[in-house]
Amino acid sequence: MFKKAMYLTVSLALLGFFATTPAAADAARDYVSIVGSSTVYPFATVVAEQFGKTTAFKTPKIESTGSGGGFQLFCTGVGVSYPDITNASRRMKKSECALCEKNGVQAVVEVKIGYDGIVMANTKKAKRLSLTRKALYLALAKKVPDPSGKEAWVENPYKTWKDIDAALPAKKIEVLGPPPTSGTRDAFVELVMENGAKSFGWIKAMDKKEFKNAAHTLREDGVYIEAGENDNLIVQKLEANPDALGIFGFSFLDQNTDKIQGAKIDGVAPSFDAIADGSYPVSRPLFFYVKKAHVGKIPGIAEYLKAFSSEKAWGPEGYLADKGLIPMPDAERKKTAADVANLNELPCDGLN
Repeated sequence: MFKKAMYLTVSLALLGFFATTPAAADAARDYVSIVGSSTVYPFATVVAEQFGKTTAFKTPKIESTGSGGGFQLFCTGVGVSYPDITNASRRMKKSECALCEKNGVQAVVEVKIGYDGIVMANTKKAKRLSLTRKALYLALAKKVPDPSGKEAWVENPYKTWKDIDAALPAKKIEVLGPPPTSGTRDAFVELVMENGAKSFGWIKAMDKKEFKNAAHTLREDGVYIEAGENDNLIVQKLEANPDALGIFGFSFLDQNTDKIQGAKIDGVAPSFDAIADGSYPVSRPLFFYVKKAHVGKIPGIAEYLKAFSSEKAWGPEGYLADKGLIPMPDAERKKTAADVANLNELPCDGLN
């Protein structure tokens, strides 16, 4: 009876709030709508399930669209037709924030939830690899420095890992990775490809635009295969192909250690502790973003934020750590929780 009365009250409020929006003709929505990152998806799903079981609100509906796709949907407008929250495995870009403002999404709250590592993994049926970021750059960049040592570009000639480094196996280079819309892809090119490119002094000295083009443009000859946002599908493909490597978040590796293993990167194996202490070189923060105009209008948003930012969820002993989320340090968690409670807005001019 309580739920019915609450939903009726909220629905009437929603009809009034959104009466001036393009969504006015739509029926009022009585659940939280979430889109975005496939990496954050498992964490958000666990929180949503707990939220649905332990509160009077409906379980939020979550779609895995990739970080870039999530921002596009999130920034399209205000109203019941548009998502309330978007998950992201990278920070919002200034251009995305500008798109939000252009479409009337004037106030956005940024919520950092913790950290994750990006791993290169293969099936446990194969030998575990030990790679460097330089080797990964040479394996995956569309154009690479001339192997003769000249400061000139050539189309990537490398076919096997041994072609790059004699200490590596004579196995065909084949990498299954995320598409351009993925935040994991963005983080991978920034943390791995850029770092690998900087190992060549003449590339590091390039102007920003030229360097970015050199570091971010991946091979299109079948070596790098865009495998979509479905990490489960990548695992299936790795099991079927012992030579292949897959790129995804540490949390997914952590949940599938019976099937796959993470390669060492620059001598460090991916682990909870190595990501938490910063010794694993390919780690990144995870986020979600909230449409402030929807808080108090769509039922359950404020309560969902409180649930996600609770120690029970994202703390060192919380249920998200059991799923592979690397918690923020105590002081950072405390400050972030306070910012979330106050719905502090994200300024566009602080973004890149």
